[in-house]
Amino acid sequence: MLHGRKGRAKLASKSIRNVNGVLHGAMEHAVTLGYIKQNPCNNFKLPRLAEPEMYPLTEAQMAAFIDAIAGHPYEVIFKIDMFTGMRAAEIMGLTWDRVDFESGTIYIDRQLVREKKRGGTYKFTPLKNDKPRKLTPSPSVMGVLREQKRRQAEQRLRVGDAWNDKGIAGLVFTNEFGSHYVHNTVTHNISKIGRQIGVDGLRFHDLRHTYAVAALRTGDDVKTVQSNLGHATAAFTLDGYAHCTEDMRKDSAERMEVFMSAFGGL
Repeated sequence: MLHGRKGRAKLASKSIRNVNGVLHGAMEHAVTLGYIKQNPCNNFKLPRLAEPEMYPLTEAQMAAFIDAIAGHPYEVIFKIDMFTGMRAAEIMGLTWDRVDFESGTIYIDRQLVREKKRGGTYKFTPLKNDKPRKLTPSPSVMGVLREQKRRQAEQRLRVGDAWNDKGIAGLVFTNEFGSHYVHNTVTHNISKIGRQIGVDGLRFHDLRHTYAVAALRTGDDVKTVQSNLGHATAAFTLDGYAHCTEDMRKDSAERMEVFMSAFGGL
């Protein structure tokens, strides 16, 4: 599994560890029943989990990305995600009743995912860590959402009886006939746009990383960023974006030096 074989690609470390977990449980049960004396999966040397690479867009790449998606069918969802940091399944499952224009907030408490079986349909499930959170995006983001709501209402009137939400009503982001987006199609499109701006391998999740880095660099404290991203702890956020916080420390030292110079230095 680790090295692959003729006609089959090698499996990722996580997949191999998942297979081992299933086998280990089965063998442990066999030991309990007395079928075998010991678990042959014990002490197996598992491959290390590789840390996923993060590719947040630079400011120049963000500008190029926004230019590239102008007029694109997924322009709004890409923009909103880049400035809120929602996970793909969270933003694709966002419904209007979770958007409060009066208070300027977005409530995240579920995600839209496809059932993992042949012919599986999309349905709402609890969040990845089952911790609902409330976002307070910038007024510009809320303005884009207002425009999205107006545009969607016009589209619904235009297609009339052809509007079909497939049993998932009130989604913020839908195709021209009211249905949810297909996740794979959205992610495929963002990869194409990445290549257009010279960023190979761009993923939807990289928009989330882009938001996190931009938030930290513009002065948001780690606790706020952690809360907005839905991370379990601030320590997890710090570990994930250590490179960014290191740059922030350097910037802080430079700002302090400028401040001290006003008093003649030390």
